[in-house]
Amino acid sequence: MQDGAWQLRLTEHVSRPARPQVAKRVAPTPRGPQNASDCLEMEMPMKTKAALSFGLGRLDTPIGVALLVTDADQILCALDWEDYESRMRELLRLQHGDVVLQERPAPSGIRNALSAYFGGDLAALGAIKWRLGGTPFQRKVWAALADIPAGTTMSYGALAAQLGSPRAMRAVGHANGANPISVVIPCHRLIGADGSLVKYGGGLHRKRWLLAHEGVAFEAVASRTRTARQA
Repeated sequence: MQDGAWQLRLTEHVSRPARPQVAKRVAPTPRGPQNASDCLEMEMPMKTKAALSFGLGRLDTPIGVALLVTDADQILCALDWEDYESRMRELLRLQHGDVVLQERPAPSGIRNALSAYFGGDLAALGAIKWRLGGTPFQRKVWAALADIPAGTTMSYGALAAQLGSPRAMRAVGHANGANPISVVIPCHRLIGADGSLVKYGGGLHRKRWLLAHEGVAFEAVASRTRTARQA
């Protein structure tokens, strides 16, 4: 390129007027406001969802103090154990957002039904109304758990197959572990394919007690499973 052309190009660049700097009313963002109304909207405080209020009651049982969480309609929303209260609160937060637990006795109908169950009336749990959040898949798993009769067990794989997702054993396990209503939604009735207890959010000693209370013989279950596999 000739020197004259370079000089002309440089002159044109220098002669362009500088763009005026305009002060902004709000801090710049990747996609900031484009007009005054946007500025005013951004300056308005965001509305936050009010925390839900639940009642927190307690019940002595043969395997420890049970925590009973009920909503404004006196419906059971969580049942966990006193030594796992932090986990229970986290599950409630994941399903309902911010929650406030206020100490108050659970409804007598719930307490009486649970006491009857622990006293040997296994059918008494059917009288308890419950309400859950969770994802659609989680609710599907929990509803299926509620249909497993007392005194029987089911493997993770069998439940996944029953739900039409035979390869979703891991997802079923995660949903089972996220169940906030122990005992009433009987996640303790889900066991390994080999008859082993596998795990339980409230501790294996509680799972073992609950299944024995309902008449399940663990060694017999494991023995039948091993025999079927060897055949």
